[in-house]
Amino acid sequence: MAVLKPFRGLRPDPKLARQVVSPPYDVLDSEEARKITADNPYSFLRVTKAEVDLPAEVDVHALEVYAQAQKTLQQFMQDNVLIQDEKPCFYIYKQQMGDHVQIGLVAAASVTEYQQNIIKKHELTRPDKEQDRVDHIMATQAQTGAVFLTYKADPAVNQLIDACMAQAPIYDFATEDSIRHTLYLVADDSKIAAIETAFQKINFLYIADGHHRSAAAGRVADYCKQHNANHTGLEEYNTFLTVVFPHDMMYIMDYNRVVSDLNGLSPNEFIQIVSEKFVVSESPSGAVKPKSLHSFGLYVNHTWYELTAKPGTFAADHPVEVLDVSILQNNLLQPVLGIQDPRTDKRINFVGGIRGMAELERLVNSGKYAVAFSLYPTSIEQLMDIADAGQIMPPKSTWFEPKLRDAMVVHLTPVMPAE
Repeated sequence: MAVLKPFRGLRPDPKLARQVVSPPYDVLDSEEARKITADNPYSFLRVTKAEVDLPAEVDVHALEVYAQAQKTLQQFMQDNVLIQDEKPCFYIYKQQMGDHVQIGLVAAASVTEYQQNIIKKHELTRPDKEQDRVDHIMATQAQTGAVFLTYKADPAVNQLIDACMAQAPIYDFATEDSIRHTLYLVADDSKIAAIETAFQKINFLYIADGHHRSAAAGRVADYCKQHNANHTGLEEYNTFLTVVFPHDMMYIMDYNRVVSDLNGLSPNEFIQIVSEKFVVSESPSGAVKPKSLHSFGLYVNHTWYELTAKPGTFAADHPVEVLDVSILQNNLLQPVLGIQDPRTDKRINFVGGIRGMAELERLVNSGKYAVAFSLYPTSIEQLMDIADAGQIMPPKSTWFEPKLRDAMVVHLTPVMPAE
């Protein structure tokens, strides 16, 4: 049973919404965030990447950064840049990127269901990134970025969501990347109750993106429970901010790889060794963007090659080993290039498919990297199969687009002060 609750959202004044909402904190570095905020006093990056308002030499995880985030959030609320709804509501968040449209429910999900694996996971978290979100929630007393959830599409839920979009939206604008963002308010008590009831018939939710945010919310909730003598289970810290999309609206792009060297091999030696487990052919038409599972593109020495994994070189009946990211890691990156752990190896980097094949060429041609690999996207069905099996996906297996914008709706979560 999926428990989703309405909440009193904190959201931008409609006149300022386009200026306030920002890319998620974890897709930008500090330098990029400083450029975006330079001429925009209302950008929510001033909360999610608060180092932009501090000297450049300040460590991004310093206590003063979290204190600055809290100060800016309070100032935005005081100045009515952000205004809290008077009653608990649901929100419908529609995004359009080109021809692709996805429509999700903004809601508060249950920390307990996350901890009980009713909300299923498929990735490991890094302690430093998890701690960063804990510190941010504790300082701001808010969940400023939504966890991206999905569920197996249900016609009854679709019908309810469609009905909630019969009214005029509260926001409707396009951002600088030409993605259109539309938000609808669901304040009618009967519609809220109907949505809650419909999701109670959904057996499981799946984290698509946001494992660190959800894990951090769980840790904050545990802390507050232990330190609140009057804990009831109904406090806002028992839930976390989510946008929940049906699985058949999800758009996963390829997540490609670049490696800085050929592990002491010449390009010809490298191609010869790769051909032991892959069918290799030089591409006659340039860049290779794979069109099917188990096919790959390889760019080295100004030349593109098509790779196809040879039958018998991977476990076709294993939900993780059959993934193309696993095949590439197990049959090439690790044995040929010596990439033992892609989470920690500094020789490998990851490039979201939104940047295209030209970015892979640019990185290799620059000399910073020696070789690039393009992959076919992991499917949402593969993601759910792995989560259902209790397995963990390799790092950087999925790149979701379009990204959820921070501050479309913020979830205020008053917490117990740290001792």
